[in-house]
Amino acid sequence: MSNGKKSIVYSFLRGSFLTDESSFKNWRILIFVVALLLLMIYSAHSADAKVVKIAELNKKKRELRAEDVDTSTQLMKMKLESSIRDKVKSKGLYPAKTPPQKIKVTYNKE
Repeated sequence: MSNGKKSIVYSFLRGSFLTDESSFKNWRILIFVVALLLLMIYSAHSADAKVVKIAELNKKKRELRAEDVDTSTQLMKMKLESSIRDKVKSKGLYPAKTPPQKIKVTYNKE
């Protein structure tokens, strides 16, 4: 490498660009870049946390949906006429041999 390139690389590695007279411009740019990098890191971590939260909520939603299906199946089985007959048979109740009749009540407005 030539002497000029070596001195540029050496001065960069020493950090002389931060200690020169015109270093105020460099510091402002560096602080701005560091702030942008911190913002980018924060937003990446925030996005990752949201993805994890969404995955947990989807898993919980699937579990609750499965529980809902199981519960509704049990309820439908409990509503069946045959299951109701079996439950009340032990208490001595049986279905009527004759169907029920409607009773109509009429009022005379006199």
